Amino acid sequence: MSQQPISLPAKLINGGIAGIVGVTCVFPIDLAKTRLQNQRQGHQVYKNMMDCLIKTVRSEGYFGMYRGAAVNLTLVTPEKAIKLAANDFFRHHLAKDGKGLTVFKEMLAGCGAGMCQVIITTPMEMLKIQLQDAGRLAAQQRKPGIMSPTKLAATNTVLSRSYTASPAPGRAVSATQIARELLHTQGIQGLYKGLGATLMRDVPFSMVYFPLFAHLNNMGRSSANGTTPFYWSFVAGCLAGSTAAVAVNPCDVVKTRLQSLSRGANEESYKGVVDCVSKIMQREGPSAFLKGAGCRALVIAPLFGIAQVMYFVGVGEFILGQTPFNLLSA
Repeated sequence: MSQQPISLPAKLINGGIAGIVGVTCVFPIDLAKTRLQNQRQGHQVYKNMMDCLIKTVRSEGYFGMYRGAAVNLTLVTPEKAIKLAANDFFRHHLAKDGKGLTVFKEMLAGCGAGMCQVIITTPMEMLKIQLQDAGRLAAQQRKPGIMSPTKLAATNTVLSRSYTASPAPGRAVSATQIARELLHTQGIQGLYKGLGATLMRDVPFSMVYFPLFAHLNNMGRSSANGTTPFYWSFVAGCLAGSTAAVAVNPCDVVKTRLQSLSRGANEESYKGVVDCVSKIMQREGPSAFLKGAGCRALVIAPLFGIAQVMYFVGVGEFILGQTPFNLLSA
């Protein structure tokens, strides 16, 4: 992989196809993950992933499960392209004389890829979380004994008007509205709230994912022609992705809490990463850091399995006429 020339247009195509297919398939699970991570002890609206999805469909309709999907579909193409291309770039420059990389250098390449992708990931997650969590806050309002509609806290008027209103498709806030309001009130840093927590999540994720995927993928490499079947790349991507996702889930919980602009009654706010970790430990215990871990594994596994198949089969390169299409090997 490190010896192939890096073609950014091809990576954009591969990342775009993989992202669109993957997000369409698993976005409802990602929505459940966000809502489960954001609910506090004693104020639970959802019992588990299935309960969350069933209640979402009942109260918001089928497309309620896809709140915030447009943001992901728009930004997942450059996000995946940057992640894969950056890893290739760093692996290429860390390799010497065509020799294989050590595990440390593979982790270093993954670290570089993770640091590059947050340029896109942070604002994408920032906007997506607001849209995904809106239904949970609305459900809290309707649940007796949890909160009153007048007690909903929000950091700006656009989000407050959207979240405290009764659910109506025509009045739902859009990602464009949120982005415009954040830029107007806080500047560009408003879109990059939680950048530190995003780095804490994405850098270790890439340091675990890319070396693990490389080794799992090599296990399926044929000794005869040195190629890996596409289905093996898919399985390797799924296993590496789910393992890395669960490993960094505590960081994902912290990031989700920090990036949530609107909160229900009795839901505390956080000053930063350390304050967030401290309050979660004190009020909810260590198990809170594993909230949504199963959902996150189910989301990440197919996303990265599909991405690696597109990447290794070379769909983008084939479309651009750079290489022949070969589905049997990568």
